[in-house]
Amino acid sequence: MLIRQAPHISTSEITDEGLVLRRREFLRGAAAAAGVAALPAGTRAAAEENHPLLPNVKPGAFGTDEERTRYSDAISYNNFYEFGSRKGDPARNAGSLKTKPWSIAIEGEVDKPGRIDLEDLIAPHTLEERVYRMRCVEAWSMVIPWVGVPLGKLLERFAPTSKAKYVAFQTLLDPKQMPGQRRNVLDWPYVEGLRIDEAVHPLTILSVGMYGRVLPNQNGAPIRLVVPWKYGFKGIKSIVKIELTEKQPPTSWNLSAGYEYGFYANVNPNVDHPRWSQKRERRIGDFLKRDTLPFNGYADQVSSLYTGMDLRKYF
Repeated sequence: MLIRQAPHISTSEITDEGLVLRRREFLRGAAAAAGVAALPAGTRAAAEENHPLLPNVKPGAFGTDEERTRYSDAISYNNFYEFGSRKGDPARNAGSLKTKPWSIAIEGEVDKPGRIDLEDLIAPHTLEERVYRMRCVEAWSMVIPWVGVPLGKLLERFAPTSKAKYVAFQTLLDPKQMPGQRRNVLDWPYVEGLRIDEAVHPLTILSVGMYGRVLPNQNGAPIRLVVPWKYGFKGIKSIVKIELTEKQPPTSWNLSAGYEYGFYANVNPNVDHPRWSQKRERRIGDFLKRDTLPFNGYADQVSSLYTGMDLRKYF
C-alpha cells in the first residue's frame, strides 16, 4: 500500500484548540453522557439492545480492579476521525458503518496468508474480558472492560516468518460509510503499526466488544486493536488488514505530525506533547486530575521491551 505524505494539518484539525476548547469539549461529552444516564430505564435498555451481549465471555488473565468508566461515557466521548474530529461526532455519525459481513486479511511475512471472518473470532469459548486503563494523548483517560482475543494467538495461525519484525494495521476505507474520510484531515486509510514483540505481548488484544457487549460502531466496531500501555491513537479501529513486515510501517499520525506523535507512543509522563504536559490526566467522570503512570501503569509487564532505548528519542 502506497502512503502519501499527508498535507500540513492545522492545530485545530489535530486536536482541540488549547486548554479552553479541550475543557469545553470535555463538558459537552460529560453533558451528553449525563443525558444518556438520565433516560428512563426502558429507553436505556433499548439503547443497550443495539449492542447485544456477547456469548461465552470469560475473565482474562490481565486487568485492573479500578472503578470502571460508565458505559454511557465510554460510548459517547470518543476519538474516531473517520466519523468526525470532535468527541461527540463518532456517536452521532457512526451509524452508517455496516459491520456484517466483515473479515480481515492477514498477509506479508507469513507462511500461511489468508483471511479470518469476524464470526471466527466470536466463536464460543474464545473471548476474554480484560479491564484496562486507557490513556488518550489529550490527557484524558478511562477504565474499560474490553472483550477480545490476544493478538499473538491470532497471528500464530498464519505462521509468521523470521523476517516479520513489525505488524502493520489498516482501517476500512469507505467514505460513503465513514463521512470523516471525505475530509483531508488525515491521509486515508488510517494505518498503524507495532513492533512484533509488542504485537505478541500478552497484554495486546484484538477487541470485538466492551462491557460484555458487541463493540459499538463509535468505539471501533467490529474489531479494533487495544494496547493499554500506549496512547489511544495506537488503538486502530475497524481493521480490515494486518500485514507482517520486515521494515517499520508508516502510521497515520506520525506521517501527519511526526514531531508530536511518535511511532511508539508509550505513555510517558516525562515526555510532554509539544503543546501540553503529559504528567497529569483526568479520568472521565472525575473532577480532579491524577498523576500519569509510566506505561499507563503497566511498567512491570512491558518496560523490559524497551531496555536500553532512549524513550525521549523513541517516543
